[in-house]
Amino acid sequence: MSYLEWAESQLAEIELLTSMFPTLDELELTDQLALAELRDYVESSASADSPPPSRPQFLIKQKLDCANTETEVILSCAYPSEYPSVLPEITVRCSSLSRAQQTELQTHLNAYLTENCQGEVCVLSAVDWVKDNLQVFINKSLFTAPVSKKEPASSQPQEVFSRLWIYSHHIYNKSKRKNILEWSKELCLSGFSMPGKPGIVCVEGPQSACEEFWSRVKVLTWKKIMIRHREDIPLDRQGEDSRTVESIDSLRKFTGFEEAMFDPHGNRGNHMDLGQLYQFLNEKGCCDVFQIYFGIEGR
Repeated sequence: MSYLEWAESQLAEIELLTSMFPTLDELELTDQLALAELRDYVESSASADSPPPSRPQFLIKQKLDCANTETEVILSCAYPSEYPSVLPEITVRCSSLSRAQQTELQTHLNAYLTENCQGEVCVLSAVDWVKDNLQVFINKSLFTAPVSKKEPASSQPQEVFSRLWIYSHHIYNKSKRKNILEWSKELCLSGFSMPGKPGIVCVEGPQSACEEFWSRVKVLTWKKIMIRHREDIPLDRQGEDSRTVESIDSLRKFTGFEEAMFDPHGNRGNHMDLGQLYQFLNEKGCCDVFQIYFGIEGR
């Protein structure tokens, strides 16, 4: 598909969503300028060799009857330039769920979309899936609530370890590269960044710190950037001696954060040796992510 065909599919889906969710309480377009630019891009007769200048983002708000209580759930959606050939970025928020349960719901939703909706517009499918499955996760919340009341009154939020695998069309800009290094160290995240084309960033550590890092990075100006894969591990499992089985540091696969270069080559020195990247990932015990990034098995 071309950028124009992707943009046409995106605009058609937004118009369908607008007709189905006509009020601001149901659908909120958080960037009207991006929508106007998308429409102008589709309606322009000029050839489209590059993507639209900005990405449409919107919120879908639903009030569902769960456990005899009205529950609000919000789906935050953003279109990558190549959607629907790649999946949209969809984040689900629901105040009736703990952070870990929201993470579990998110993981199941992503798996469903990957298996059933690759290459097709799928926001409505995501909304329907959440409607059909939210009750299951709320039931889990209700089931575990009495147990939590018996715990000591420390009332600390559940800790979650996260590892985000971020993909960018390219990372050249020295200022962005500096931000990535400084923010990761500020937030005590480990991992690495690989500049060039494509650009890869991996951060790992407390989920809240990973989310803060992503919230800063994604608002910079990019041709394309997305979370290609994420890993979330709740740290609420207890051993026989009532100590947490795992800790944040024990789950890290990287020591500190570094900018990694793998034999830069090409006219601008902006391409890395992917074979060396695979070996690097393999040494860290995460070579499976190579296929997620590039669609092929490394060697």
